[in-house]
Order: sequence, then structure tokens, then C-alpha cells
Amino acid sequence: MKSFMANPSNIERKWFIVDATDKTLGRMAAEVAKVLRGKNKPTFTPHMDTGDNVIIINAEKIHLTGKKLIQKVYFHHTGYLGGDRYVKAGDMLKNNPVKMVELAVKGMLPHNRLGEQMFNKLHVYAGAEHPHTAQKPEVLEISVR
Repeated sequence: MKSFMANPSNIERKWFIVDATDKTLGRMAAEVAKVLRGKNKPTFTPHMDTGDNVIIINAEKIHLTGKKLIQKVYFHHTGYLGGDRYVKAGDMLKNNPVKMVELAVKGMLPHNRLGEQMFNKLHVYAGAEHPHTAQKPEVLEISVR
């Protein structure tokens, strides 16, 4: 008996849609990362991108627990001296909810070229509209609040 190893010719990709309304950010991001990586399939192969495409809608209605809206801070550096930039989670949720969800999912994927390939299959939209109806996405139920 030999172990199954996926290769590009036998990978089947599906499209899933997730409604982020009243879902907890981290718990939803963990489930989405699992689907993007392909860990929910029996054909999972660590060195191949066996995951599916995921569409997340209603990112503006995401939920954070505790005092994270006030206390959680997102940091980035512009590359210039003194270029530290800090944004509180509440402000990011108000101004750019798509980036907030993308950062949460990206942090749960591998930090290499394979992870970038997986991340490119994530499509996040702030509202309920999305341009991927032609792909006939299936609803992905995430059972976390």
C-alpha cells in the first residue's frame, strides 16, 4: 500500500461562500484557513495547494469578543524612519473590514510561497454582493458564533 500524494492533475477545487454576519473573527478565520489549505479533504498533501476557493461576504458585520475593539492594535511600518502606524481594531472594522478579515486568515496560513498561493484563493467583501455567482459557490456552514 502506498501513501496518496496529490499532484496538479488530480486536485479538484470547489467554491465555498461564508456569511460572516455575527461570526467571531478568529474562529471563522481558522475554519476558512483550514478549507483554503485543504485540510478538510482526505487528499490533503502538505507540500501541495489542495484547498478550495472561499468567498467571505458581510465582513463589516464580523464580531470580536471581549475588549478587542478597544484594546487590539494592528501595526505596520511604512519603511521610513519613524514610520510606525497603529490602528485599533474598532477603527479598522469601521474603515476597512476586508483587510481585518484578510489579516486574520493570512496569519493562519503558512508563511511561504505556498501560503501566498493559498491566500490568493480568498475573496472578501464588506457587503452581501460578490461577482462570483458564475462559479456557483456552495454555502460553507461554520458552527461558531
